[in-house]
Amino acid sequence: MSLIGPYQSLQFVHAQDCSEEHGDAVWGVKWTTKDRVVSVSADGSVKQWDTASGQTLAARPPHTIGIGSLSVSPTGTHALYNSLEGLTALWDLETNELVGSHESYTRTSGSGEQGEPAWSVSLHPSGETYAATGASGKVTIHSAGPSNFGERVAKLDSGRSRMGMFATHSPDGKRLALSLETGQIFIFDLTAQALAATYTAHAAAVRSLAWSADGEQILSASDDRRLTLFDVRASPSGKPGAGAVAALVGHGSWVLSAAFSPDGRLALSGSADKTIKVWDIGARAAVSTIQDTGEVWSVSWRPQAPAPGTAGAFVTGGEDGFVKWWRSAGAS
Repeated sequence: MSLIGPYQSLQFVHAQDCSEEHGDAVWGVKWTTKDRVVSVSADGSVKQWDTASGQTLAARPPHTIGIGSLSVSPTGTHALYNSLEGLTALWDLETNELVGSHESYTRTSGSGEQGEPAWSVSLHPSGETYAATGASGKVTIHSAGPSNFGERVAKLDSGRSRMGMFATHSPDGKRLALSLETGQIFIFDLTAQALAATYTAHAAAVRSLAWSADGEQILSASDDRRLTLFDVRASPSGKPGAGAVAALVGHGSWVLSAAFSPDGRLALSGSADKTIKVWDIGARAAVSTIQDTGEVWSVSWRPQAPAPGTAGAFVTGGEDGFVKWWRSAGAS
């Protein structure tokens, strides 16, 4: 059932900005289950913010190169991030200490095999491993443990030698979704360590993927200016779902980020057209469009259930360097 009826709209208000902007574009934001926000930036910084005040709670020393990938644990206690040259680090958000870091561009220890710089990383929901992808289009699985952080434990092959743009685990940790610069999307079965499904709905790079909370749907954000909704339910026999079931059209430029609301009824997107859109998944239509000051590189819903009669809240990060909080003002 849709949250609102046909031809209606949702209103969102700009609640606040972070107290001090990043020195460059915000390339990643995540609203954690601890009700805090983590952001990474092209200026090489990673910060944790207080949601009530917008004040900085903690920050790591700035990296010399921009940080382009961010993944946060379901517990809200750890943030995994990756710099443009492939330095992957796991930050304990409670203690402000690094659990570990890994230079993915160096030779794999003991094997003599040249490492591949990671571009996108995803922390497994268990916190025990993480996935990384880069220029080869393959996925490597690494230990996230403090004693052997970064040690490779498995490799998954998409069969395409093109740039891996985005990797993300399903909520239950049993599958991994990967997107490429050519638009293909792959679903891997992590238990079998095998490719389970391939989708080809996009003709341009897919920069972001989002799983619904129940793991039955994926939303993709692409340079072809579209979002695509995929049915990725797996049957008991292992047969994949129906694949692409809807295209969400309305952005005027690249779609850079996507996210599902906690209840799966709404979706959120940020675009290079300088807008944020909220979509009614049931109606397959945009129900809110917000004009921002620059390209919107990352979006994230508040994971807590919204108050009755509201559509919840979300956070965005973009070209102007600000982390911005938005909240529902109801339907009209």
